[in-house]
Amino acid sequence: MLFGLARGSFGDRDAWDDRRTLAALEADTVFVAELEGRAAGFVAVEREGDALRIEQLFVSPEHEGEGVGRQLLEYAEGYAISVGAHRLEVVAEQDNRRAVEFYRGRGFVPSGAELLQLVLPQS
Repeated sequence: MLFGLARGSFGDRDAWDDRRTLAALEADTVFVAELEGRAAGFVAVEREGDALRIEQLFVSPEHEGEGVGRQLLEYAEGYAISVGAHRLEVVAEQDNRRAVEFYRGRGFVPSGAELLQLVLPQS
C-alpha cells in the first residue's frame, strides 16, 4: 500500500529508487499518517549510532500543504527522544530547496554536504 502510494506519485522522477523505498519500508521503523481511513503519508526512520535518521518522509501530493509532513516529522522527533537518540538526521539534496527549507524551518541545521540534523533534548 505505502510503496504503491509513493511510487504512483514519484516513480517517474529521476531520484526515485524502487529498491531504496522497499528497503526502507521493510527494515526501518515506519509511521503512517491516515486521513479519512487512507494513507496520507509516512516517515521511515532508522537508528544510526546515537542518532535516528529519517530515511524517507513522504506526503501524498493530494495532502501537501495540510500539515501532514510537519506532523510526521514531529512524531519522528518524539520517537527519537523516546528511544534516547541524541540527534534526528535527514539527508536532503542541496538542489531540493523545498525539502531543505522544510527541515531548516523546523530547527534542523547543516551537518555535512547534504546532512541536516536536529539536536534532541536528553533526559
